[in-house]
Amino acid sequence: MKIFRYVTENTFDAYMWQILENKQKFISQIMTSKSPVRACEDVDDAALSYAEIKALATGNPYIKEKMDLDIQVSKLKLMKANHTSQKYRLETDIAKNYPMQITAAKERLEGLKADAQAVKPLLENGKEEFSMTIGGKAYTDRKEAGTALIAACAGLKAVKTSGQVGEFYGFQMSAEFDSFNQKYMLTLKRQCSYKIEVGKDTLGNLQRISNALSGIERKVAETQQKLETLQQQLETAKEEVAKPFEKEQELAEKSERLAELNALLNMDEKGPAEALGAEEVTEAADQPRSPMNYAGRVADETIVADSPHRPSVLGKLKEAQERIAAGQKKQEKIHRKLEPQL
Repeated sequence: MKIFRYVTENTFDAYMWQILENKQKFISQIMTSKSPVRACEDVDDAALSYAEIKALATGNPYIKEKMDLDIQVSKLKLMKANHTSQKYRLETDIAKNYPMQITAAKERLEGLKADAQAVKPLLENGKEEFSMTIGGKAYTDRKEAGTALIAACAGLKAVKTSGQVGEFYGFQMSAEFDSFNQKYMLTLKRQCSYKIEVGKDTLGNLQRISNALSGIERKVAETQQKLETLQQQLETAKEEVAKPFEKEQELAEKSERLAELNALLNMDEKGPAEALGAEEVTEAADQPRSPMNYAGRVADETIVADSPHRPSVLGKLKEAQERIAAGQKKQEKIHRKLEPQL
């Protein structure tokens, strides 16, 4: 499907397209998926096509240049606004977010390293030695310890509470029942916390506990990598926030030229007809115009002779005003001739 838009130069079309442009600027800012705002800016990407069509219907070359600059300046202002917003976000990250994340990562890294040192004896002699305290009673048999662990978790469910159920190599064990997922969760805590799911297999639960503790070394490496990434992101953010808007000079030059055109056209004080170049059209209405072909070149003089000139509406108004003025002068002359006779 194709959409054709027809406009005519030096007509009311320019004013109509300007109205559509102004409407589109505000509609596009309200009908958006972004968070609503309390104020609308006079800059919008979707409205630029209307400004271009309005420029095509305008005969004054300064108006055309002004429309082009309006489009370019609007786009540059949008780019600068995005750059400014990104700069504010980076400043917040530098001052608050990254320092907090880096501090938390350092604290977690220190805790993981301490837990890794504490769990080394278990990993080295885990198959030979075993000791777990459940409900204040020490168990050296794995199966008995697993059975007592399941019973302690079931007792917490019966009273609908959570709490400590035992200790394992310096790691405090606390359990709770997840009513939404209908399962028991066991938390091992020393410097950091490690959660596992408690099942119905007595020896399987002990293996899960062992796997969680043996995985501390892997968590140390992951946290170290995360800390280095955060520190690198902080340095990158500091470099980005110091960069100025790369098209600041272009925006300043085009804004200055646009201000000159606005002063030249005096858009705020002239009427709609004057703003659209009606003065130039009126002066050229009584002069023969050289027709233009589709390539934008002047046609042959023979075509000019054969092509009748169609006067503009403003030219007709000017002729009517001249005829009225001539009639008034004629009446004044007749009145002066009759005064001596009276």
